[in-house]
Amino acid sequence: MNSWIVRIAVGLAVAVLMDLWAMLLHGRVWHTILWRIHRSHHHKRSGMFEHNDALSALHAPIAIAAILYGCRAEPGLATDLIFGAGLGMSLFGVAYLVVHDGLAHGRLPVQALGKLRWFARIRAAHMVHHGKGRGGPPYGLFFGPWELRRAQRSDRGDAHDPRAPGDAHDPRAHSDPAAARAKLTPHLPSATGPNEVITSR
Repeated sequence: MNSWIVRIAVGLAVAVLMDLWAMLLHGRVWHTILWRIHRSHHHKRSGMFEHNDALSALHAPIAIAAILYGCRAEPGLATDLIFGAGLGMSLFGVAYLVVHDGLAHGRLPVQALGKLRWFARIRAAHMVHHGKGRGGPPYGLFFGPWELRRAQRSDRGDAHDPRAPGDAHDPRAHSDPAAARAKLTPHLPSATGPNEVITSR
């Protein structure tokens, strides 16, 4: 019984940490050195699959190996930790598949999830990422709304810098008031708006 408590606790912790890890990989690796593969995710898909799907599957062998090891190795804390890590990676992978590929990009019939406010906000934040050409924050999925709010707070802080565009001391603020207001008031798309299926990534 204690063994399964450890495994489940580690699994839940790893599932949460995986989104932070995915955020780091997405921003620092997928959108830089692996952009040639990842860019297929930011263009309209012509078939069922895209090159970026290979990146999504990178962690699956690790998770499978960890679970198999946990099932076959001698019982002990190390075995429980490794099994829990594999379990958490798998939980995150399934959740990511459903919410990202299914809800956000319409590749699975799960659009009903968009009626729930939390899922709708995750989807809306992710669509901000896809509305920025080559991409930008948020790079995380489940932490996407938090990451976007953090980026917006940073933008508002920049707006109060006398050297920043949109500041009252910047002549561009007076020549283009609409641009200045847009700089000062970034927003998250409404989570209650239409939940259309997005097929272009």
